Amino acid sequence: MTNIMTVACVQNCAKDDLDANLAELDSLIAEAARKGATFVSLPEACEFLSNDSAAMMAHAQKAEDHRAYRHLAAKAAEFNTQLLIGSLTMRNDSGQMVNRSSLINAQGELTAFYDKIHMFDANVEGTRKGNESDLYEPGTKACVTPISGASLGLSICYDIRFPHLYRAMAKAGATMFAAPAAFMQATGEAGHWEVCLRARAIENGCFMVAPAQFGNHYDDRHSYGHSMIIAPWGEILADAGTGVGVVTATIDMADVIAARSMIMSLDHDRPFEVKAVVG
Repeated sequence: MTNIMTVACVQNCAKDDLDANLAELDSLIAEAARKGATFVSLPEACEFLSNDSAAMMAHAQKAEDHRAYRHLAAKAAEFNTQLLIGSLTMRNDSGQMVNRSSLINAQGELTAFYDKIHMFDANVEGTRKGNESDLYEPGTKACVTPISGASLGLSICYDIRFPHLYRAMAKAGATMFAAPAAFMQATGEAGHWEVCLRARAIENGCFMVAPAQFGNHYDDRHSYGHSMIIAPWGEILADAGTGVGVVTATIDMADVIAARSMIMSLDHDRPFEVKAVVG
């Protein structure tokens, strides 16, 4: 197994036109493959976003019936690349809506999936109030899975604000995290996106691959962009900025070993109790 790999983040702007979204993703995946990426990552909700809850519910399907899922899995095989479908609006085996990330191998086969655990229920001043839990059933299981060259911990967007998830995945062997997102423009401009991504990488000595959406999806729903690839020491290796496009970086998993040998914090966790002081 090689320790060196070229990874790509796709940055798109999904709207409520599935055909147009898939055509844009096709072009961007092809661009990533031309740049030599052997691991291509797509953003959260990369295939469809609508302000109509009924449209979102109608769009959600199980994998076998989900046109976007089947289409994107076929693209992984076409370009002979590992493809992280950052997330699609899908239904689980019980028929409940989930925000699901799917890892597809170079043969177009599903190797792992992750249902977003932390629901984005927020009330940020100046933006539309949105409760993700009104639509989706939260996941209950974290996922760390082998890919060619690394061990990948899966997460989605709002998860980035919950450090214990990433700590648990690093303890379970993750050497790279994926954090596909459609991160709010307001909180991105406040610095939350970059700070949280770099912190999760540094805390755990892991690479961070964070493909994100950019632009106006509908009404006042705007995503921040700035897809990033970050090294275990915290350096930003690639930043897509604003606009639609692809960024790549060639990463060496030996950098994980180097970072963890200098700061051994994964070995230094200690149990403790919190004592609440009253008065």
